[in-house]
Amino acid sequence: MLFNMESKRRKGLNGVLSSLSLLCVVLDLQLDGVLGATHVEIEHHLEMGRKLLAAGQLAEALSHYHSAVEGDSKNYLTYYKRAAVFLAMGKSKSALPDLTRAIQLKPDFLAARLQRGNILLKQGNTEEAREDFQAVLEGSPEQGEARDQLLRTEELEELQEEAHSAHVRGDYHATVTVLDRVIELSPWDPDSRELRAECYIRLGDPRKAIQDLTPATRLRNDNRAAFLRLSTLHYELGEHQEALSQVRECLKLDQDDKECFSHYKQVKKLSKQLDSAEELISEDRYQEAIEKYESVMKTEPNVPFYTNKAKERICFCLVKNKRAHEAVDACTEAHQRDPRNVNVLRDRAEAYILSQDYEKAVEDYQEAREFDEENQEIREGLERAQKLLKLSRKRDYYKILGVDRSANKQEIIKAYRKLAQQWHPDNFQSEAEKKEAEKKFIDIASAKEVLTDPEMRQKFDAGEDPLDPETQQGGGGGGAHGWPFDFNPFGSGGSFHFKFHYN
Repeated sequence: MLFNMESKRRKGLNGVLSSLSLLCVVLDLQLDGVLGATHVEIEHHLEMGRKLLAAGQLAEALSHYHSAVEGDSKNYLTYYKRAAVFLAMGKSKSALPDLTRAIQLKPDFLAARLQRGNILLKQGNTEEAREDFQAVLEGSPEQGEARDQLLRTEELEELQEEAHSAHVRGDYHATVTVLDRVIELSPWDPDSRELRAECYIRLGDPRKAIQDLTPATRLRNDNRAAFLRLSTLHYELGEHQEALSQVRECLKLDQDDKECFSHYKQVKKLSKQLDSAEELISEDRYQEAIEKYESVMKTEPNVPFYTNKAKERICFCLVKNKRAHEAVDACTEAHQRDPRNVNVLRDRAEAYILSQDYEKAVEDYQEAREFDEENQEIREGLERAQKLLKLSRKRDYYKILGVDRSANKQEIIKAYRKLAQQWHPDNFQSEAEKKEAEKKFIDIASAKEVLTDPEMRQKFDAGEDPLDPETQQGGGGGGAHGWPFDFNPFGSGGSFHFKFHYN
């Protein structure tokens, strides 16, 4: 009985083992189907990759070379051909591991060594580049490209040392000059670009620093420092949107980076305030815009650009709100901070026009034109200011009534009534006094006529007297002393008399 039980147990175990063996065979066959590929299939992928590469369809070619590598991971030529596609796509960092693998599989593969040496040289890695060029020359002493590249490698090493020495002694001009040639030989070296960027910053040329740091961010896998430096440079130049974009790239690499996150919060806050202020201006909400720009100066008191910008826009808003005297003061302060800013000169000129100080308005527009001769707005503003100055030397209707250029119709009529009472000829006794009063009364009436008529006032504000026969070329007005419609109530043909009743 025990014998039978033992026999059954052995038969059951043999059955399990047989089943496991069969399962392994099936799995092996399935894996071969998934992971492996026949020689024909690999050759098909290689041929398709070659054709697509020749046609410039790099992404499609790369896909076929990926399949070829997966199908045969021991073929050095497949790695080499995929590296060629990576290089054609400008992805030298991706090509490097494939070239290294091809050399590991075939150490005497000189073409791969030459290609790898070229990449290493462009990356500024002179030690490893030299090893590859020397290996090529040992295998093929007549290889001209390897010999030339070896000479460039030696030149690069000497230049790198020279640049470092110049930088240590603080000669940044010399450092930049040497690094120009260094980067020509090794354009993919982030260290050289970052060093030249530092020199440009010390020399006060942040724009050129940005030009070096921008590619440097792509030459390292995790170059958060370069993204942060880029963001800071853009921020200091007043380019807050670009600063925000660059610091976000830093946080994409590490959202917990303390320096990048701190800078991000500052840039985002300031950027929001600036955008909000400009939106308020676009909606003609000038007082609110002034308050927002005052907040900008509190948020960022240390970067001159933002203070200058805020002062400039506050000046503009005060002019738009017709607060002439405040505008002149604000614009003058902005002009002192940024003397070549044509917007500030334009706005101060307009503030002077509001104050009826036309000579100073002309001076500011002339200065602005010197800085920007092609600016149509400045040219038109200057012409208008010159017309107003010329008019002011004849008759200024605002001055006649004693009102500001921003006065509304009600204020103009009120001023007119007061002056008409004061200067009515019936109030005077002697002929001389009556004649003087008559002249003033006519000017007062003319001023009221022009300034209460929207079309005539617009012409006058543009530097044209609608009652001047010279400017009107015979139309619209031109009676005695400019009385409207050739009517003079005090002339020989007039029998009209004004009578004011006093309570």
